[in-house]
Amino acid sequence: MGTRGREIVDMDVDELLKMLNAAYASEWLAYYQYWLGAKLIKGPMKDAVAAELTLHATEELAHATLLSGRIIQLGGTPVVDPKEWFTLSPCAYDAPADPYVGVLLDQNIAGEQCAIDTYKHLMDATKGKDVVTYNLALTILEDEVEHEEDLQGLKEDLDLLFTRGTR
Repeated sequence: MGTRGREIVDMDVDELLKMLNAAYASEWLAYYQYWLGAKLIKGPMKDAVAAELTLHATEELAHATLLSGRIIQLGGTPVVDPKEWFTLSPCAYDAPADPYVGVLLDQNIAGEQCAIDTYKHLMDATKGKDVVTYNLALTILEDEVEHEEDLQGLKEDLDLLFTRGTR
């Protein structure tokens, strides 16, 4: 832990660590949801969607890495027990029990929308108080917004496939 790095945070560091660990838990759940969904997916456009889910899984894992680094910088410990991810995460884990491409897209779009809210909240909480965490949250938020856009584009393509096919 960097002593001065913690001192320059102008907010309750323990509260900040809770927020960071909640986001960290969410990233692990998102990683697994994407990764497993990419393996189980069925239906039209499955290859294109699986490729996107796999890419997003990799990026969610990178987010978890960034968050764990910041938690440690602030003298905290990233959540060590995966069972806690479900209680700490503000976002739901939607098991890919129904592997149909449209269902998986809807589940992951909802997950990205929750992630966007999570990082917007983290940015609001740290603005002017912790520039390091603020910038970290901004970087991740940019990815999450792009993920939502990517998934919604695939969903629109899937929907068009059926509406055009019925004409």
